[in-house]
Amino acid sequence: MTETTIGIDISKDSLDAHRLSDGISRQFANDSKGHKALIAWIGKDVARVVFEPTGPYHRTFERALARGGLPMVKVNPRQARRFAEAVGKLAKTDRLDAILLARMGALLQLETRPAPDETIVELRQFHLAREALVKDRTAARNRAKSLSITLLRRQNAERLKHIERQIAAIDAELERRIQANAELSRRQEILISIPGIGRLTALALLIEMPELGVLEPGQAASLAGLAPIARQSGRWTGHAFIRGGRADVRQALYMPALVAMRFNPDLKAKYQQLISAGKPAKLAITAIMRKLVVLANALLRAGRPWIPKSA
Repeated sequence: MTETTIGIDISKDSLDAHRLSDGISRQFANDSKGHKALIAWIGKDVARVVFEPTGPYHRTFERALARGGLPMVKVNPRQARRFAEAVGKLAKTDRLDAILLARMGALLQLETRPAPDETIVELRQFHLAREALVKDRTAARNRAKSLSITLLRRQNAERLKHIERQIAAIDAELERRIQANAELSRRQEILISIPGIGRLTALALLIEMPELGVLEPGQAASLAGLAPIARQSGRWTGHAFIRGGRADVRQALYMPALVAMRFNPDLKAKYQQLISAGKPAKLAITAIMRKLVVLANALLRAGRPWIPKSA
């Protein structure tokens, strides 16, 4: 039986689709009517639907595919471009991009993943809004240091108070939604049982890495972009480095790693071991971040909180 792989290039107004099995390409409107027509055209006998994330333009489409029960593969745009270069396709149009995505999915046998739960999608919107407000707050605080005119200082102070109220309102709504969902509440309690991980970090992990708990240890580290990439050729061996993965997860784990180095006995010992071996502090902190995400994945998989080892 021939596997059917569909490649879809998403733009603001349209969806360019290509079916690899018979080479047919079609274009649909990127709206609810177009989504229904596309899903009907795809049918049920499909191995994977491959597309790139395009900010606000792909989210409604992704939810429509999920409701249709279609297997999805969301690929990194940089990875897709590297594939195009590897096969010698330098031209770039929406139709050609759809063809390349279909070929990429079929040749690499890309693994499908379930779409995020609707609750997670909504929580992510709140989380993104919160991050934007935190950046605004930092900018306003920095601006306050250079203002000398009374009117401008007063307006900036009012802006800061307004931002703080908005952040507090989002925090309250996030917590309300988490507590209203028994599964998310249980997962949050497991995460915050780990020394160094507070509610904000737990929230970031739940939203930005909902796969935690169903991954293998190496997969968890790789998905977060914390798995070291080896560099070796012949007799030459270079320094391993991290690359790719989910930057939001790494950012969320940085401060918890610093706390864990002080208050989590196992991770504190690991950090000291790395430093004693002459490893740079940055590398040691990255190793602690990797340990944290692997530990979080293991505990969620086991469905139990962190328990300190008895002396």
